[in-house]
Amino acid sequence: MSLAPNMLERAPAAPPRDAAQAGAGSILPLRLDGLCYVAGGKRLIDNISLEFGGGTRSVILGPNGAGKSLLLRLCHGLIAPSAGRVVWSTTKADPIARRQAMVFQRPVLLRRSTAANVAYPLRLRGMPAREREARVSEALARAGLSAQAKQAARSLSGGEQQRLAIARAWVMRPEVLFLDEPTANLDPAAARAIELLLEQVRDSGTKIVLTTHDLGLARRVADEIVFLHRGQVRERAVANHFFTHPETAEAKAFLKGDLTW
Repeated sequence: MSLAPNMLERAPAAPPRDAAQAGAGSILPLRLDGLCYVAGGKRLIDNISLEFGGGTRSVILGPNGAGKSLLLRLCHGLIAPSAGRVVWSTTKADPIARRQAMVFQRPVLLRRSTAANVAYPLRLRGMPAREREARVSEALARAGLSAQAKQAARSLSGGEQQRLAIARAWVMRPEVLFLDEPTANLDPAAARAIELLLEQVRDSGTKIVLTTHDLGLARRVADEIVFLHRGQVRERAVANHFFTHPETAEAKAFLKGDLTW
């Protein structure tokens, strides 16, 4: 059963950054410089140059097959570009890996309890047990999953699993959180619960970059829109401007619900 959105718990204050992160300087902006990705002889990402700064929720919007998920994986470092560069504002590989996270459309959960899934990355980091338990408790409360702490993670509903995946990523205090279609295939109540959780993530100071083809979600959560079509950025604009004054034929067709391929 999906948790009603108004049952999500809000902690009294945003979680602080780790001391090591706070003193290391920002990894933002993230710059994409002439990014290309070719597979099977097809250019799926075509010469994208962008810069993502902090403080805004960036939504990569576009039809299915536009290259949104692929672009997110390139940003996160899961795959290497065929050409171009992904450039963070630090040259140290370890801080980058530790300070950005990604949540997939179909989250991969361990065969453990809900709480153990959240604790796992903290355990890998070597965090002391007392601090680890406090962080897990806080993360579960924020995600509205305290009552399911001892429940097997894979027995949760789809919406609960997605909130768990976000909580597990967020518990590491990432500076940037990538989310691939976070509300896909969820009912309205479960999707709204995800949106409320993302508000808390944003309020904590974490930069959000998410993909979606859902216009309703994009309208509700985006500060800026990056509109992708056939692997190219066709528009980038403040969200309100994009939805009221789209400039390209592809964006206008997409907003009308017309086929764009």
